[in-house]
Amino acid sequence: NIPTIFNTSCTYNKTIFPLCPIFRLGDIVQEAKQKFSEMAVKGGIIAIKINWDCNLDSWFYDCSPKYGFQRLDDKKIMPGFHFRYAKYYKLPQGEEQRTLYKVYGIRFDVIVFGTGRKFNIIELIKNIGSMISYFGLVASAIEVVLSIVRYSSCGKSAFCKIYNRKKYETVLNPRQVMYVSYVDEPHVTLIKEPLKTSLQHAQGSIVESHPVKFCDAGSCCTSESNEHCDNEESEPMRSTESNKNDDNEDYELRQPLRQEASSTGSPKWCCCGKCLPTQKYHEQLCCRRKKGQCITTSHWFQQLVLSSRTLKKALLYKDPFLDLTDGNIKNQMRRLAFRQYIHWRFGSFDLEDRAVIPSCCRWKIRNTYPKAGNNYTGFKVE
Repeated sequence: NIPTIFNTSCTYNKTIFPLCPIFRLGDIVQEAKQKFSEMAVKGGIIAIKINWDCNLDSWFYDCSPKYGFQRLDDKKIMPGFHFRYAKYYKLPQGEEQRTLYKVYGIRFDVIVFGTGRKFNIIELIKNIGSMISYFGLVASAIEVVLSIVRYSSCGKSAFCKIYNRKKYETVLNPRQVMYVSYVDEPHVTLIKEPLKTSLQHAQGSIVESHPVKFCDAGSCCTSESNEHCDNEESEPMRSTESNKNDDNEDYELRQPLRQEASSTGSPKWCCCGKCLPTQKYHEQLCCRRKKGQCITTSHWFQQLVLSSRTLKKALLYKDPFLDLTDGNIKNQMRRLAFRQYIHWRFGSFDLEDRAVIPSCCRWKIRNTYPKAGNNYTGFKVE
């Protein structure tokens, strides 16, 4: 603790000479925040603490002591420091006697402590590896706990279902995946190709479905609210024939819904009686799982999918300058009707390439907006 350039005449000073190892008794007592006049009478115990906090790296070497002082005896309970000792001697007559001395003074306890540090790349790598392994153990412990919860009675909770859906992701070939939505089931079903039976009877896995509300800019104003929309915003002038067609359509949509007569030649896989026979497995799909009314006879199918006014507004929303008198307008309306159905039943346009439209709905849309020559190619979105 002696500096390289040491002045033997120095005296320790906390500010000027903090490394000088020569101390004055008064300075020590003062640094301990005590009065020398009191301690000189009754004594005391003072600790001289020397802290060595060293950086032993060659590029940043620093190893200098720091001194500190503190009084150890308690001034209230047992102040001061003293001890007794005796001297024994014999008188000329041979009698033994002693003299007992009680000595007061100041005792110094030197306490040395510190830390020496030096960088070691191997130790650093080991510590980093240990830390990473701890994270791995934490993840493993969490996995064990979640596995126990999953197989317990709480495994059917919503939390476990969300956890499994987020943790495990099935990577599938989009060309070999089909999504199906039945009107009498609240979820979407995922079915993989190749098919060994009709798509209606193929077994699949349930996919969580969260359909969004059908409030497209082109479909918010359904036929029931057209009068209200017409009052609030002005529309382009239409021809007398167009007005007449829209009025007829409004009249048809406002009529009470009824179950039409089922086709006598409906295939066995059809549950609604309105699907057409086909030899291809992937086209053998009905809108229902069980016997019942076809979705094409529902009020919302007519308003959201078949309504020409809804489809025209949707087309004008995307292209305000679209010519509705164009001969190709029915093809655009037919394609848009397929997309509207997918948005309605599947909740998203993202499934257009993989969502399969039932045979009854597909042919209802094709009959309403036919294609020249009836040359239809796809069983999904055309």
